[in-house]
This record gives sequence, structure tokens and C-alpha cells, in this order.
Amino acid sequence: MSNTEPAPVEMECRDQAVAVEDPGRPGVEVLTARDVPLGGPRAMRVRRTLPQRRRSLIGAWCFVDHYGPGDVGRTGGMDVAPHPHTGLQTVSWLFTGEIEHRDSLGAHAMVRPGELNLMTGGHGICHSEVSTPGTATLHGVQLWVALPDAYRHTARDFRHHAPAPVDLGGATARVFLGSLAGETSPVATFSPLLGAEITLTPHARVTVDVDQRFEHGILVDTGAVTAAGTELSTTELGYLGTGAAQLELANLTGEPARVLLLGGPPFGEEIIMWWNFVARSHEEIVAFRDAWQRASDQFGHVAGYAGTPERLPAPELPNARIKPRRNP
Repeated sequence: MSNTEPAPVEMECRDQAVAVEDPGRPGVEVLTARDVPLGGPRAMRVRRTLPQRRRSLIGAWCFVDHYGPGDVGRTGGMDVAPHPHTGLQTVSWLFTGEIEHRDSLGAHAMVRPGELNLMTGGHGICHSEVSTPGTATLHGVQLWVALPDAYRHTARDFRHHAPAPVDLGGATARVFLGSLAGETSPVATFSPLLGAEITLTPHARVTVDVDQRFEHGILVDTGAVTAAGTELSTTELGYLGTGAAQLELANLTGEPARVLLLGGPPFGEEIIMWWNFVARSHEEIVAFRDAWQRASDQFGHVAGYAGTPERLPAPELPNARIKPRRNP
């Protein structure tokens, strides 16, 4: 998904992990989302919890957009024209609906509920995303992963994986990246990561073993839950620092509750994010934008997209450098 804000803020992001004082009962920082339109007169809106002023990254996860459930007849659904990416991977994960993906690698795939689509931008890629005509309700997340410096100019790539459900005793998990509850995704990443959907039965309470080296984010999609003893409502993202060996999740309601669990070791590198680019300097951002505006081969071409405009133009660059935004 593109960041379609007309005046995106340039952000220098630094991950400074918080270690828990008591691994037996770690504290959770609650992050709230802000609404962002995807563009157009009937703009579909998304809820963005990363990046924000209070926190820029959780592990290598640097961007979290959560949307729906939305009536496509009212919002117009998703129709994002070809747009570029550098220095990152995009993770598409749906709960309801279907999205058609096309990219300049030549990949043409459908994003469906419970199936991972992971695209590597690396040195440069462009892609389009359009909800299919049969989709009445659209509901899912779009996530970005920052690539470590050693791999951020890697070749473009695309992977698909449909993880099998794992019984947690009171909950079901689908592990799309990394390892959890004895299940490991076959999809390789450039830094250690965890990505899993967990659905809890009514009033269920489960405890899962997690990597103590990781910081974690718990995004509540439906229902109300507690994570490590802290209550989280729908659309909130709970941040848990490094040092915890287990994570307890509890469903506070009489209906199923669903969360996304994201994790990874503190990223340890400063990055600059602007529009759809992840870079290391202001000068790189300027060069990436110029290459996209010139239709450079760095990003390639998406075949088969029939919407308008044919490609998204880059926003204007800010007139001055933005002060760094750092994790607390």
C-alpha cells in the first residue's frame, strides 16, 4: 500500500528498545492510531499506528496500517495506482475481501484472508493494489519491514504463503513470519521477525512463549483483550519491550477476539522514511523521488493496471529537513 498523504513527513527513525523491569509481568505501552485517507473524494481510510511520535519501530516493523471492515460500496474500496518502494518489504494480510496485486517483478497475485503476500522493494520496485469486483467488505492490514543496511539494495522479490492454523488451547494462531508455538514460516526475512494472527475464543486466556531478545507489538483487530495484564481496545497497538519470555493474552469479551502479534529484536539502525521510501539520508530520498518522477528503470513498470492515474506522482519534498523522531 502506498502512503498517499499529500504532504508526508520525513522521519528519521531510531529504535531504542525498552527492557521490561519484571519479566514475569512486563509493562505495555498503549499506542493509539490516527486516521489517514488513501486519496480520492470517497477516500478509504486507514488507521496508522506506526510510525508515530511516540514510537517509530518495533523490531524492523516500521509501518502499520489497519483498515476496515469497510463497505466497498460506500468507500469505493482500494484502488492504489502503481507507486514505488525502496529499502523495505511490504506485508499484506487480509481478514476479509480480496485484493489484486501487480508489480514490476511481473508478479500478479491475489491477496486473500489468511494468506501472506510479501514483496521486497530493495533497490526499487513498484506495484498496484486494487480490491476485486466481488469484494463487498475490505478488512486487513498493510505492514512494512525496514531492510538492514547490508540488504536494503537487494533485488526485488515476491513471496506467497498460506500458513496452517495452530491450536494454542483457547486460541488459534497463523504464523506468517518467524516462529511461534512450534510453528515456523518458510518465508525468509532479512532480519529476525515474528508475524502472527491470533484469534482467541470467548473469555479465553492463553500464554505463549516468545523470544526474550524481541520487542513485540500487539495490534487488536476485533474485541478487547489484555496483553501482559494491560487492557487494549480495538485498533490499539500495545508495545512490549525486550526481556519477556512469555506473553499472556486474555479475551475480555463473550465474542472471539483477534490480534496481530509482531516482533523482532531492536533494529539498531537509524532510518529515514518519506512517502514510500526507506533510506539512510535526505539525499537518498531526493534521488529516489527524482528517479520515480523520471520513470527510471530503477523501479520498473507495472503491466495490466487499468485505473487512473497510470502511476502515482510523488508529493513535493519538504522545504527543510525534519527533526529526528526517536523512540522514547
